[in-house]
Amino acid sequence: MRELKIATAQFENKSGDKKYNLSGIERLSKEAALNGADVIAFHECSLTGYTFARNLSKAQMLDLAEYIPDGASIIELTQYAARYNIAILVGLFEKDHDNNLYKAYICVDKTGLIARHRKLHPFINPNLLPGTSYTVFDLYGWKCGILICYDNNVIENVRATTLLGAQIIFMPHVTMCTPSPRPGAGFVDPQLWENRHHDPEPLRKEFDGIKGRDWLLRWLPARAYDNGIYCVFANPIGMDDDQLKNGCAMIIDPYGEIIAECRILGDGITVGTITEQKLENAGGRRYINARRPELYKNILGQAHHSYLNVSWLAKAQIRLKK
Repeated sequence: MRELKIATAQFENKSGDKKYNLSGIERLSKEAALNGADVIAFHECSLTGYTFARNLSKAQMLDLAEYIPDGASIIELTQYAARYNIAILVGLFEKDHDNNLYKAYICVDKTGLIARHRKLHPFINPNLLPGTSYTVFDLYGWKCGILICYDNNVIENVRATTLLGAQIIFMPHVTMCTPSPRPGAGFVDPQLWENRHHDPEPLRKEFDGIKGRDWLLRWLPARAYDNGIYCVFANPIGMDDDQLKNGCAMIIDPYGEIIAECRILGDGITVGTITEQKLENAGGRRYINARRPELYKNILGQAHHSYLNVSWLAKAQIRLKK
C-alpha cells in the first residue's frame, strides 16, 4: 500500500526577519527528515511574518516581497530541501516585475520550485492582489492542492480543488485567537504566553477553548470529510506582531479524524502517514460521485450579494489595519 509521511509545523516567527525565520524553517525541516517525513508544511507567511504587514506601505511590501522562483529565500529553501531530502512548503509575500504584490505559498524540493499558489482572498494589506486560479500539483506521485487561510473558509474553493484531483490539500493559516462576530471569539492575553513555563494551564485553556482549537474543530474536519481528502493544517504559535497565536498544527484524514497534532506550547512538528486506502474508503469520495451538477451549476455560478458577508469582511479589514 502506497504511503506518504507528512510533517506539519508550528513556530514563533519574527516580523520581517527572514534570516531568523529561515533558521527556524531549516531546524524543523531537519527534525522532520530525521523523523522520516517526506514533506513538511509551514504556516502562511512563515518566511516573513504576517500580522505586521497591515501597517506596511506598498514600497515596504515590495522590499519585503520576493520574486518567485528567483528570490534569495527560495534558493535557500531549495538548498534545505536538498540537504535533508525533504519537500518544504512555506508562505511569503510575492512580487512580480510589474510591482504587483501577492500572498504566496510555495513548494520546493531538491530540484527547485514545484508549485506556487497565490491566495485567492487576501486582506492583510490593501496592496495585495488576489490570485486567479486554483493550484493542484504532483508531489511524490500524489495529487496535492494549496489553499491559504481564508481560502478554506469559502467551501467552494475546497470542493473545486478536490474536483481538480487533489488528494491532499495543504492549508497554511495565521488564525484563531482574534475577534470576530462568532460568539466567544477574541484575543488571548500575551502575558499568558510569557508565563507559559511557570503556569501553562491558563494558556492551554485559552488555546483549546472557543477562541482557538474548539472553533477550528467546528469546521476544519468537515472540509476533509465532505471532500474525502487529507487536510494538512499549519499555524504559527506565539506572538505574530502584537497578536498571540495558538499553533494546533495537525493532519486530518478523509474521515475527518485527527491523525497527528502538535500539542506543545512552543515550536514543534507532528508527523502523519497518508495512505491510499482511506482515500478509497472515504464517504466524501462517494458523495462526489453522487453529485448532480445539473441541479445547481447555474446557482453556484451566480454572483453573491449578501450584505452580511460584505459587512463582515469590511469590519475585518478595519480591525487588521488598527
